[in-house]
Amino acid sequence: MSDMNWRARIGYLVVALILAAGIGYGFMPRPVPVELIEARQGHLAVTVEEEGRTRVRERYVVAAPVAGQSRRITLKVGDAVSVGQAVAFIEPARAASLDPRSRAQAQARVEATQAALLAAQETARAAAAEARLAEQELARAESLGKANFVSQAAVDQARSRLQAAQASRQAADYQVQVVRHEVAVARAALTEPTAPAGAGVPATLVVQAPVAGRVLAVPHESEGVVQPGQPLIEIGNPASLEVLVEVLSTAAVKIRPGAKVLLDRWGGPGTLEGRVRVVEPAGFTKVSALGVEEQRVRVLVDIVSPAGDWNSLGDGYRVEAAFVLWEGDDLLLAPTSALFRKAEGWALYAEEHGRARLREVQVGQRTGLRTQIVGGLKAGDRVIAHPDEKITEGTRVKARPN
Repeated sequence: MSDMNWRARIGYLVVALILAAGIGYGFMPRPVPVELIEARQGHLAVTVEEEGRTRVRERYVVAAPVAGQSRRITLKVGDAVSVGQAVAFIEPARAASLDPRSRAQAQARVEATQAALLAAQETARAAAAEARLAEQELARAESLGKANFVSQAAVDQARSRLQAAQASRQAADYQVQVVRHEVAVARAALTEPTAPAGAGVPATLVVQAPVAGRVLAVPHESEGVVQPGQPLIEIGNPASLEVLVEVLSTAAVKIRPGAKVLLDRWGGPGTLEGRVRVVEPAGFTKVSALGVEEQRVRVLVDIVSPAGDWNSLGDGYRVEAAFVLWEGDDLLLAPTSALFRKAEGWALYAEEHGRARLREVQVGQRTGLRTQIVGGLKAGDRVIAHPDEKITEGTRVKARPN
């Protein structure tokens, strides 16, 4: 009888132990599913991103030199024009003539344009001297670069300055041509619009293109009365494009002339490269789409990628510009979302043998997605990308299925 009692007691004890183990297992914390990302070496670039638009760098507005009756302009947007080509024809107003005061004003305009021509020629000479100096500086930089006395960045900056100086020289030469034609136009204003004897038709003033390029706009296409200075046609070279970007003033203070710019989402394949030419010193107030007043600054960017890569771009096209403030290679990177504040520093959770372990880390440069880790973590460690209140030191975790 005693053997049966002991056997029953042992059976009850085994059942109790099984029940206790089942209850304990049922109340045991389950591993928390988390997203695990491996810390790896890679490239990091800190950028400021804004939307911009292209525009022709040198745009020339051909205006009516005198009041009169303009004929219909037959040129269309995109048509090519050459230097001196007739772009508009202005006939005298039906009852207009030069009175003494108008003639004196026209004579003064001739003298003013002649003075402007002299100033433009001096500016062109100064621009040519700057271009020659930039060529010499680039030659010296390339020579020193080959001998490893200067960095490649210094050589790139010298090349960028040469390109800017050459463009300024070309613009100055164009300006000389523009002013020279303005002198001719001002002199023509002194000519009485008289018709040849017996012809019965008034003389016509021919407005010529000051530079070669393409028609960008025709503000006054139809025939009608025009006033002095009224725009008739706009001419420019679409191959000479720049990018205008309006950035927040808090970002503009970090951007320097010569900085690298990545131009993306412009409609074509690949990413174009540009260089900052000018950060305008004056800002302006702009109301955002949400109705918030923002202080913005215009930044001008030159496209330095080969022209064949972006020949389909035109005036007024949209691009997205990323200004590179800092970049580095072979850096240990972790997701920015994994980091959180701990006292005065930063920390994250790393996965070790199925459990979350708190790691205090030292961080370097940061972007919205990735952060440079300079201490406290090594390549190959798996970190929890989005830790929440469920994650603490020692919490059991498992990788969430993709």
